[in-house]
Amino acid sequence: MTAASRTINLSHGPETLSAKHTLPPLPYDYDALEPYIDAKTMMLHHDQHHASYVIKLNSTLAGNPELQDRSALWLLLNLDKTPLELRVSIRHNAGGHVNHSLFWRAMSPAGRGSPAPVGALAEALDRDFGGLEQFKRSFNEAGEQLFGSGWVWLAESRQDGGRLQICTTNGHSNPLLQGHFPILLNDVWEHAYYLKYENRRRDYLHAWWSLVNWDEAMRRYDRASDQAAKRDWEDEGGMVQGLTK
Repeated sequence: MTAASRTINLSHGPETLSAKHTLPPLPYDYDALEPYIDAKTMMLHHDQHHASYVIKLNSTLAGNPELQDRSALWLLLNLDKTPLELRVSIRHNAGGHVNHSLFWRAMSPAGRGSPAPVGALAEALDRDFGGLEQFKRSFNEAGEQLFGSGWVWLAESRQDGGRLQICTTNGHSNPLLQGHFPILLNDVWEHAYYLKYENRRRDYLHAWWSLVNWDEAMRRYDRASDQAAKRDWEDEGGMVQGLTK
């Protein structure tokens, strides 16, 4: 069964009648990232882990109709406008939903698309890291050194003249919360790689480069430089998740 044809059951009680957030389909089949990420990992990661964040986010918002029409990214960036008792759940589940939605698009089957960044993103990597290979080494090192579960990111800084930087976040936090625009990300929660790589996170990080969707990274970098996008990150979040809110 392909990812596109599989129906994911998100039923979780009567609150689903008002559920607004939906699980985006994978943009490729479960086995499309073999041999670097196995089909079983992709099925569990998307259909169980990501789906659980969507279910729990909808459940958390069930009693607050004024928040149900807000995108997951809006909720993440406006926690102070949500009820105090819901904030931990919203941050974790909206964050998980946003990050995974970005993550699926950050990858593509090996051999598809651009083999390396070109144009403005390539120039920025040369400027800020000394080249692609130096950037990849630093990105891998950051992922290896992250303690526990989280994400490693390439982001454009809003406070440093638009320079690129590598950062890590614990749990399901996002560089947007620190005012940085995400360009590329890798998931270093164990469920992203453990079935194939066990505790060899280093091997996973090195293998992952064969799957990077550089076309998507270049699109995001070009968007980060767009003045309208700088004013409206919520729109980007909605587009990434297939939402119109």
